[in-house]
Amino acid sequence: MSHASMPGVSSSQIGRETTRATRPNAALPAKDPAVCPTDDEAQVPRKPATNKRSFDYVWRSGVAGGLAGCAAKTVVAPLDRVKILFQSHNPQFIKYTGSWLGVSEAMKAIYRQDGPTGLFRGHSATLLRIFPYAAIKFLAYEQIRALVIPSKDYETPFRRLISGSMAGVTSVFFTYPLEVMRVRLAFETKKGSRSSLRSICKQMYNEQMKPRAVVGVAGETLPAPPPRHGLTNFYRGFSPTLLGMLPYAGMSFLTHDTAGDILRHPKLAKYTTLPQPENAPAGKAAPLRSWAELSAGGIAGLVSQTASYPLEVIRRRMQVGGAVGDGHRMRIGETAGIIMRERGLRGFYVGLTIGYAKVVPMVAASFYTYERLKTWFGI
Repeated sequence: MSHASMPGVSSSQIGRETTRATRPNAALPAKDPAVCPTDDEAQVPRKPATNKRSFDYVWRSGVAGGLAGCAAKTVVAPLDRVKILFQSHNPQFIKYTGSWLGVSEAMKAIYRQDGPTGLFRGHSATLLRIFPYAAIKFLAYEQIRALVIPSKDYETPFRRLISGSMAGVTSVFFTYPLEVMRVRLAFETKKGSRSSLRSICKQMYNEQMKPRAVVGVAGETLPAPPPRHGLTNFYRGFSPTLLGMLPYAGMSFLTHDTAGDILRHPKLAKYTTLPQPENAPAGKAAPLRSWAELSAGGIAGLVSQTASYPLEVIRRRMQVGGAVGDGHRMRIGETAGIIMRERGLRGFYVGLTIGYAKVVPMVAASFYTYERLKTWFGI
C-alpha cells in the first residue's frame, strides 16, 4: 500500500518522515563545540578516576616526588652551602653576612679555596637524603590529603594546611639523620681536613654530649647523668625541626594548591592552562603552563620560608653543636637565647635574603618537576 492511499496522512507529513529517514541525525540535538580537542569524550577516552591507595599510584608518586626533590636541590646547591655557613655562624664567614655582596664574596672565597666542587660540599649527602625525603613528603601528602579531603565538599584551607604539615613531619622523621650529616659536611671549611661521609658518621656517633648539672630542690648540685652519645647524636635539633616543619610544609602545600586554583579560574584558564593529556585520569585538574606552575611554586616557597625561618636558624645552630662550643647539648630555649644575645631579633633572620634566593627557585622547581612527572606517569 502506498503512502498516498493511507487515510489521515497528509503529503507534508510524508515529506518530513522521508527527510528524517534519509538524514538519521537530523532529529538529534546539536552538541556544543569542544573548548579544546581533549574536551570531546568521543575523541579521547578518559582513564577512570585514580585509586590513590593502589600500589601503582604509590610508587609512581613516590618516584616523581624523589626526582623532583633531587632536581630542586641540585639547582640551589651552591646557595645552600653559603646559607648553612651563615646560619651556623661559621667563624671564617661571619664577615660576609648581611648583604648580597657578602653572599657573592663568600662564594668566591669557597671557589678560591676548594674550586667548583667546594660549592657542592655535602651535596652527595643531600641527594641521599632528599630523594627519600621528597618521595615520602609528596607521597604522604597525597595519601593524607585523600583521607582528610575525601571529596571536593571537604576542601578547605585548614584541611590543606593539616595535610601538608603532617606530610612534612612524616618525611623529616625518617630522613633527619642524613640531614644532620649533610650540615656537618657543609660546615667544614678548613682545607686539608676534609671528612668523608663514613668518618662523619663515626665521629658523630662517638661524640660525648655533656649534659648540664642538675640542681636539687634544696639548691644542692646533684650528680649529672652520664654523657649521651650514639644514635641520639643524629637527632640534634630535631625538636625545632618538627616545629619548623609544621608551618613550612603546611604553608608550602596550602599556598601552592591555592595559587593553582586561582590560576585555573575560568577567566584565566585559557592563558594559564594546557589541554588535558590523553592519559589524564578522570577528575584531574588541567595542567598549568610552565610559567604558571613555576609562579605557583615560587609563591609557595616565599610564604613557607618566611613562616618557618626563625626555627630553621635555631635548628642549624643546634645541629653543629658538636662542631663548635663546649660540646654540651643545647636546647631550643638556650639556643634562642644565645642568638638573641649575639645579634638580637635580627639574628633569627640571618641569611633570610639568601634563603629567599634559594627557597623560591627550589620550591618552584620541585613542584614543577613533580607535576610534570605526575602527568608523564599518568597519575
